[in-house]
Amino acid sequence: MGGGEEGRRYKKITIGVCVMEKKVKCGSEVFSATMGQILDRLKAFGEFEIIHFGDKVILEEPIERWPICDCLIAFYSSGYPLDKADAYAALRKPFLVNELDPQHLLHDRRKVYERLEMYGISVPRYALVNREVPYQELDYFIEEEDYVEVHGNRFWKPFVEKPVDGDNHSIMIYYPSSAGGGMKELFRKVGNRSSEFHPDVRRVRREGSYIYEEFMPTGGTDVKVYTVGPEYAHAEARKSPVVDGVVMRNPDGKEVCGFDLLRSDGHSYVCDVNGWSFVKNSHKYYDDAACVMRKMFLDAKAPHLSSVIPPILPWKLNEPVQPSEGLTRQGSGIIGTFGQSEELRCVIVVIRHGDRTPKQKVKLKVTEEKLLNLMLKYNGGRPRSETKLKSAVQLQDLLDATRMLVPRSRPGRGSDSEAEDLEHAEKLRQVKAVLEEGGHFSGIYRKVQLKPLKWVKVPKSNGEGEEERPIEALMVLKYGGVLTHAGRKQAEELGRYFRNNMYPGEGTGLLRLHSTYRHDLKIYSSDEGRVQMSAAAFAKGLLDLEGQLTPILVSLVSKDSSMLDGLENASIEMEEAKARLNEIITSGARTIQSSGTSEYPWMTDGAGLPSNASELLPKLVTLTKKVTEQVRLLAKDEDETLTETSPYDVIPPYDQAKALGKTNIDIDRIAAGLPCGSEGFLLMYARWRKLERDLYNERKERFDITQIPDVYDSCKYDLLHNAHLNLEGLDELFKVAQLLADGVIPNEYGINPKQKLKIGSKIARRLLGKILIDLRNTCEEALDVAELKSNQDKCSAKTETDDKDFLPKLSTKNDDTRRSSTTSEVSMDQDDDEEKETKYRLDPKYANVRTPERHVRTRLYFTSESHIHSLMNVLRYCNLDESLQGEASLVCQTALERLYKTKELDYMSYIVIRMFENTEVALEDPTRFRIELTFSRGADLSPLEMKDSKAASLHQEHTLPIMGPERLQEVGSCLTLEKMQKMIRPFAMPAEDFPPSSTPAGFSGYFSKSASVLERLVNLWPFHKNAHTNGK
Repeated sequence: MGGGEEGRRYKKITIGVCVMEKKVKCGSEVFSATMGQILDRLKAFGEFEIIHFGDKVILEEPIERWPICDCLIAFYSSGYPLDKADAYAALRKPFLVNELDPQHLLHDRRKVYERLEMYGISVPRYALVNREVPYQELDYFIEEEDYVEVHGNRFWKPFVEKPVDGDNHSIMIYYPSSAGGGMKELFRKVGNRSSEFHPDVRRVRREGSYIYEEFMPTGGTDVKVYTVGPEYAHAEARKSPVVDGVVMRNPDGKEVCGFDLLRSDGHSYVCDVNGWSFVKNSHKYYDDAACVMRKMFLDAKAPHLSSVIPPILPWKLNEPVQPSEGLTRQGSGIIGTFGQSEELRCVIVVIRHGDRTPKQKVKLKVTEEKLLNLMLKYNGGRPRSETKLKSAVQLQDLLDATRMLVPRSRPGRGSDSEAEDLEHAEKLRQVKAVLEEGGHFSGIYRKVQLKPLKWVKVPKSNGEGEEERPIEALMVLKYGGVLTHAGRKQAEELGRYFRNNMYPGEGTGLLRLHSTYRHDLKIYSSDEGRVQMSAAAFAKGLLDLEGQLTPILVSLVSKDSSMLDGLENASIEMEEAKARLNEIITSGARTIQSSGTSEYPWMTDGAGLPSNASELLPKLVTLTKKVTEQVRLLAKDEDETLTETSPYDVIPPYDQAKALGKTNIDIDRIAAGLPCGSEGFLLMYARWRKLERDLYNERKERFDITQIPDVYDSCKYDLLHNAHLNLEGLDELFKVAQLLADGVIPNEYGINPKQKLKIGSKIARRLLGKILIDLRNTCEEALDVAELKSNQDKCSAKTETDDKDFLPKLSTKNDDTRRSSTTSEVSMDQDDDEEKETKYRLDPKYANVRTPERHVRTRLYFTSESHIHSLMNVLRYCNLDESLQGEASLVCQTALERLYKTKELDYMSYIVIRMFENTEVALEDPTRFRIELTFSRGADLSPLEMKDSKAASLHQEHTLPIMGPERLQEVGSCLTLEKMQKMIRPFAMPAEDFPPSSTPAGFSGYFSKSASVLERLVNLWPFHKNAHTNGK
């Protein structure tokens, strides 16, 4: 039956709303806008009368005086007398939308998890720590630096700590030392924040009982699910509070609530449940909820009445119209304009890390018992096994031992026999200084190896036989390479630039795409700390996040060292290139023409080397000695001051909780005449002295050209960060080093184009394979969408399909036949290879956007200099391969000339591959998908250059500007996806060679494969017996 006239023939069904006013009041309105939307729709049917009890009745009146109703909406909130409401329901026996007694379960997270598991609902791996009194010591609970262990069940950081009290919303996430450590606290919203990062907190709480559970990588997104009855579920995505804690609010200041569903590694996990909640600002949800509840009420109290939904709903509410987004239209393409029918589909970027401190290494042989015992402590007591020390606890142990071994004062230079002891003491002093640098251990910038060299047989402690014991070991300390404040700033600024410029349309367009699950983002990083932090800082700028980098790193960045680290595959070829390079430079010979001409100067062996390279080498050595001596005097003065004012046995408190870095310079250190950052003069001198020694062997009268990039690196760093020290001759040294480095660095990756191609393909083979997979998956998915949309358009004139809760999932298949995507065709098996990425799409029927079918895939790969050079060399020289003879290069002649003149791919240099789809041409037309290639030289401006006021201003902040993107193709040219694949495939790892792996942490797309979870939830969770229940 309809509402209106026919409904008034019958006695109306009364619906009692027995909830706290704070949950339903909004200004002068009795009910909040959200709850009111549903109740207004129920009233509009003409079959129901709404009675709200109010706080006074609920709290003060006996249940016998409460209003009598046919149906009851009642749910718990703080201060709510749940037992009293339960007694009322027992007395009056109304139809209950939600069962009341089971709501007691929500007060105890242990019972919630037990109930979920009882009904087969997946939850994160967890363990319980129950304390009868605060701070009770438990023999089954162990806490170490990077994990906790409960009954032998180990949880490595990051892990989650939840109070068992369901009303306590203070939830902690503890981060590993490898990501900088610290803790993020999640809490009920205060203003616009729902979490806060505490970098100095590393120990878990002990004042109560807690659940410890595995941190689930979800790409920074939670899914909120709302159920109404056993057959309806509404799901929405939101930015997870673990990323930056800033709540994304809608205009009325409310954000979505519900039970939390985590999508991780292709599975769904319920991690928290609350009581009744509402979706905000979704007219579709309001309509659905009202219709479902109407049927429930009529079935329960008036089954003789028709419960068929009227063909025209009695209310007249139009869906809010969103303004045209203009998000992915090609209008701002760099290569040229190809019409308004072309849309951006994919953005792939390979990016070098930001500005860093110079990388360093110290080697020394140690015989001290304290150090040998430390080695045995951490290698399980095996005398012939090496030990790696990287964690904060391990490095602190080493620091404590070293402090005791370093002499309190430096002896004067004595006989030659004392020289070795003196050098050993100096190296120990350097180790100590490195370990104390920065006032904390981050775990990703310093590591020590102890390798046993000599052993002796000693009697066992129990007197039974003998055992080996090491008496000498080699200590290797690697440090430096730390992302500087400038590097963090560069990465964040570049992320912001990409947000505003790489995605055609308004700057907010990417954020709009991202928040509505139409942006599929994954961020990959190598294993190096500076690369990981660059990725996190970039993500912060790209997604307009706030707060510290550690939570962003853990939530959004996946490490893939096999794809983005290492040179092992090309080590032989690179050694050959360096040997040939050394021959060209030291012999003083002119570069040998292999196939080079004046038109193609880059085809020459050793192209880019200065003709007078052999003459520049002695000058480089002389100037390096001059700078080193100045730094030595500064280090001597600093050490004498420290010796006088702070004896080594008086150790100041050791702060391990300092933040990983800053985005601004340390003005106080600069003003005091100290080096920038955490490097003292002692370490600065050690850095320069090592360069001086390694650059030229005076005894053998031999230059080591592999040290040229390191000299250039140190020069550039000190000119940018330590210009205030006024080191005489540093600018001249930089000019000489730059001339040599501009020739040496590109040639280390191949002495000529063919060798560059060979080395590049070996280093970047896996990365190239992954890029081809990204492009293919995007193409397959776009064609699936186009076919699906075409079929829907054909059918739309006949009939409208029934509303479903989930859009058919779109998947790319590892075969040559493209298939239309339907739910039945999509395999969700986790045995799928890495390239078979399953995507979850926004349901256009539920979306509050005008263009729900729009979808952009973004893949960001953060790496080091070697992979940037390797990828670029493959792109520009791929046509030199025998299998591609006669094919034109992917890079145009003008760009080849520009790349030849581009000597350095500096910090934050990047290569961008964007793919556009022309929706006007046929699906099988090769021009439907066009590739656009661009690159940036990064921050390659010389520290001696100040071309404009902006550059000068940045220089004062110790930062260099990042150059904008440059074209690798002619304007108006059309590089098809088919051509790109043909040219790259010979050098890429085949898709079938990618090993099966778990889905990395990243935005994997849209909600799916949760229908079974939802079905079990709504059917088996007790207080979901009859109707709408959801939780958090």
